[in-house]
Amino acid sequence: MSTSMTNSLKPYPLGAHIESSAVRFSFVSKREDCGVLLFDRQTGRKIAKVPFTADDRIGNVYCKYIEGVDANRISYQFYEGNEIVPDRYARGFAGQFKFGKERKNQDWRAVVTTNSFDWQGDKRPRLAYEDCVIYCAHVRGFTQHVSSKVVNRGTFAGMAEKLTYLKETGITTVELQPAYEFAEIPTGAERKAMLSAQSPALMAGQNEDNDVIQKELDLLCPKKCNYWGYKHGYYYAPKAAYAMSEDACTEFKEMIRAFHKEGMEVVMQFYFPKTVKNLEITEILKFWVLEYHVDGFHLMGENLPIDLIASDEMLADTKLWYYYFDTDKIYDRGEPIKRNLAVYTDDYLYTMRRFLKGDEGMLAKVLSEMRQIPFKTGRIHYMNNYYGFTMMDMVSYDRKHNEANGEDNRDGNDFNYSWNCGEEGPSRRKRVQTLRLKQIKNAMTMLAFTQSTPLIFMGDEFGNSQKGNNNPYCQDNAVTWLDWNDLNKNAEIYAFWKEMMALRKSHPILRPEDELKIMDYISCGYPDLSYHGESAWRARMDSYNRQIGIMYCGKYTRLSRGVEDAFLYLAMNMYWESGRLAMPKLPKGLKWELKYCTDKEAGLVTKATGDKAVSGEDGKTDDAKVTTEIQIPARSCAVYISVPDEEYAKNNTKSHKSRKKAAAGAEDYSDRTMF
Repeated sequence: MSTSMTNSLKPYPLGAHIESSAVRFSFVSKREDCGVLLFDRQTGRKIAKVPFTADDRIGNVYCKYIEGVDANRISYQFYEGNEIVPDRYARGFAGQFKFGKERKNQDWRAVVTTNSFDWQGDKRPRLAYEDCVIYCAHVRGFTQHVSSKVVNRGTFAGMAEKLTYLKETGITTVELQPAYEFAEIPTGAERKAMLSAQSPALMAGQNEDNDVIQKELDLLCPKKCNYWGYKHGYYYAPKAAYAMSEDACTEFKEMIRAFHKEGMEVVMQFYFPKTVKNLEITEILKFWVLEYHVDGFHLMGENLPIDLIASDEMLADTKLWYYYFDTDKIYDRGEPIKRNLAVYTDDYLYTMRRFLKGDEGMLAKVLSEMRQIPFKTGRIHYMNNYYGFTMMDMVSYDRKHNEANGEDNRDGNDFNYSWNCGEEGPSRRKRVQTLRLKQIKNAMTMLAFTQSTPLIFMGDEFGNSQKGNNNPYCQDNAVTWLDWNDLNKNAEIYAFWKEMMALRKSHPILRPEDELKIMDYISCGYPDLSYHGESAWRARMDSYNRQIGIMYCGKYTRLSRGVEDAFLYLAMNMYWESGRLAMPKLPKGLKWELKYCTDKEAGLVTKATGDKAVSGEDGKTDDAKVTTEIQIPARSCAVYISVPDEEYAKNNTKSHKSRKKAAAGAEDYSDRTMF
């Protein structure tokens, strides 16, 4: 082993990289007594200590080339004086880490990686936002439970094993909670920093071994597991504890490749505290696009350079999600070539939850949220996410139950806008169970009919519960691990979700590229979107009103998709009593047919245009008259679709034959002349 110098140092990218026959180590430090420690990867034995010299330095960056080492057999760390400094630019770390185990600086030994992975012609799907259905998941929690029945539980490989399930569920895009390397257990220095922020007077002038400080540390800043990972991380390395093998880099790439082969996308959450420099953030994102073929990023953190990130030319076709984008500034008042930005906020969540539980004064806001598609960005809509209640808990709990977090139930959001349907927590009462099932179906129906991009949190599709914990940031256990037994237990919920996603996929009028205009701009006799109340075309928007009929005209899909869709009518009644809604008259040859009703026991009562009334769950009339009124049960949604009217076609055929016969029987004067 030897060190070498070049005439001009090239320290970037930082970290350790193979160049010709040497390994180049680059390290940022303001100290002079710093260098590299090399270890045997198999035995862990230190094999060399290589100091940096003044000749290796450019500004505050040191760069040294070391020859004669096998990059595949070594691990390394940097040092400053007597302090070990893990490489925060490392592409990977040695060993197979157990999740939740406390690690000190000396445990973080980085490895030198290569770019030898065979992508097999991999291409990113680049799906349009209107065609996406997003599934937010925690890599470990998704398959860690034994009921997942995957070989590689809690890992990237385990995610790939569930690909068939995700595709059958209607998912196109998976959003991963932090899957880059981070420490689950805070170090002593981190805990003292947190204590200093909470009790600066206590820490001032105190000795590190002070019993008082240790007592306060254990009380105010205990060693709790950071299950989610929203903290400073090693942003260039996939999380080793999420890999079944010791090569997390390859396993992550194999997962991405498997998703792309199925036409599915992977979007990563990245949390950046204010200590991460702005330019470094853009470099991190571009690294994951180039090295791992990631499809997008949900950006989180303090004072992020969003305009800089969104304006980066290399990220122009990479999905970027944030709570706000100044599109006039980003696009210089122009338009994007490809819509890659998307607004990701809780506005939809709060509005739809309040409407779902029957709050008044919500109807106008609900209609706005359901049709909203920003001009230059996409929009992510969800009623549940990793924070807050799951969909099942949203209809099972009035209050949060975070006692297990060890903060006396003070943590987590107090404004959940949930309703327990009559009993707090699990219930054996049939009435409560039936109402909860109906409310979940109502929520799924609203999501399916919302424009732009719907998102659900993992397990919501089959009624997963977190026992009322709306902030399980430290729960690495059955609270956050999906119990896949619920898939059979709540099979009706899962089947309904799949039906809603199939309905959305098969009807392009529910997936418009741009916001519907509520106008008849193709002169077909119907607006693209219309609202209806007890009288057709007359929706009542009074604050006390909790019911509405929404009609989608499929004729408009000819403009964007080249094919004409059906008419769809969504009836929503979130009042605790049944109500009446009118349905518009369809073009000749079509009639309304009931597709779904979330109140399966009550069914629907329909009335024809005359005095004759018809009842039944199928919603069909027994004559050729057009259905104009429905009686919709309390707290329920119903979906109608236009279908060919066979009776009308039959009568029209008879009429056509009669006219033809009459014409044939008339005298023919065509061969006669006037003279």
